[in-house]
Amino acid sequence: MTERPRIRRLTPRLPLRQALSDPALLGNTLTGDSWAAWRTLLIASMGETLTDAERSLFREITRRDREPGRRVDEFVGIVGRRGGKSRAISVVAAYVAGLCEHPGLAPGETGIVLIIAADQRQADVVLDYVEANFQTSPVLSQLLAGRTQRTLRLSNRIEVEVRASDFRRLRGPTFVTVIADETAFFPTSEGSANPDVEIMNAIRPGLATTSGPLFIISSPYARRGELWRLYSRHFGENGDPRILVAQGPSRTFNPTLSQSVVDRAMERDPASAAAEYLAQFRTDIESFVSREAIGRCVVEGVSERPPERRLSYAGFVDPSGGSADAMTLCVGHKDIVRQMVVVDAIREVRPPFSPEAVVHEFSNTLKNYRISQVVGDRYAGEWPREQFGQVRHSLSTERQTEKPTLSRSLASSKQRTHPVARPSEAAQSAEQSGTADRA
Repeated sequence: MTERPRIRRLTPRLPLRQALSDPALLGNTLTGDSWAAWRTLLIASMGETLTDAERSLFREITRRDREPGRRVDEFVGIVGRRGGKSRAISVVAAYVAGLCEHPGLAPGETGIVLIIAADQRQADVVLDYVEANFQTSPVLSQLLAGRTQRTLRLSNRIEVEVRASDFRRLRGPTFVTVIADETAFFPTSEGSANPDVEIMNAIRPGLATTSGPLFIISSPYARRGELWRLYSRHFGENGDPRILVAQGPSRTFNPTLSQSVVDRAMERDPASAAAEYLAQFRTDIESFVSREAIGRCVVEGVSERPPERRLSYAGFVDPSGGSADAMTLCVGHKDIVRQMVVVDAIREVRPPFSPEAVVHEFSNTLKNYRISQVVGDRYAGEWPREQFGQVRHSLSTERQTEKPTLSRSLASSKQRTHPVARPSEAAQSAEQSGTADRA
């Protein structure tokens, strides 16, 4: 039986620093002091050593003491507008496509340098920059084999290609590197049929065969979505060493941008300008309450509280038909001493799902907390009431003008004495999280 070959990683033919200093290669791209920040980050992301001066700049924009020392799996650049993101990232795309070997490709297989953006026209700009990098290099220009509207074909079995940022269309190909531009403006999971997390989930397996890097660049926007997740988890010294996150104002990455442009923008709209030019995530567009407010209500390390016989619990359900929205359940109790509502258990099942099966799962959780009556809104008329009735739970609804809440449910709750039932495995597999919400 023939064994599969081990994954062979992308192999540079020469260091990126050398390519950037050679006019016959990429030496005519990121020239001069104004590109120092980008040169530093790209060199570091490819695992190369920095100079002392470069390391000082690296600390400023990454909050890490030293460069990774090996090529990163993912680079995230959060940079203000007019900071040169597209042009800079096109250089590393040309480097990977033309000056690196890709032994992970199977015989006859074409490797793809993928470029995606929130809008295909934005991705086209990066592709144009990549082509220009090849055309202005006496050596790399010899690799050019053809150009269509959205594909640059090279003679070394590599294609630089723009595709729609739709996770359904990104599955299957083998990527040698991926450039994701302006990801802050990809749809998020909140009600989108094409959320950014699914786009990234479709891309990452395509890089597994070649061990190629993923480059994510964007100006920031709201504190949600994949860009915010990567930033909040990996920016700074405590982040994953294989995921390099940088953040910096426009003028750090492009000192030629006039300060007066930034100043006028700050006068017109400080919140917007702080994101556009200072590369700060916006706090004025939170969907409901701020993340800091939620964080103050969360006990770290507690995902769920088991039922206690001394406590009286109440439950609230938000039903769904199973095709578009999630169906959720919340269980909590009143803490009389501290005058607050404590959320003990949360369940969320995302579509698609069978509503009847989820009702059974939620019923097991309710029984575990000795709850015989659950509160919900008037979604779908009698259907939820009938389904919960079949599993011996009554569903009470309130008028739509008075939105039911867990706090309101607890206000009228009484001690229940139903026997404790073991939760089903299905209920345990539902998505869980825990919060404590001040009443």
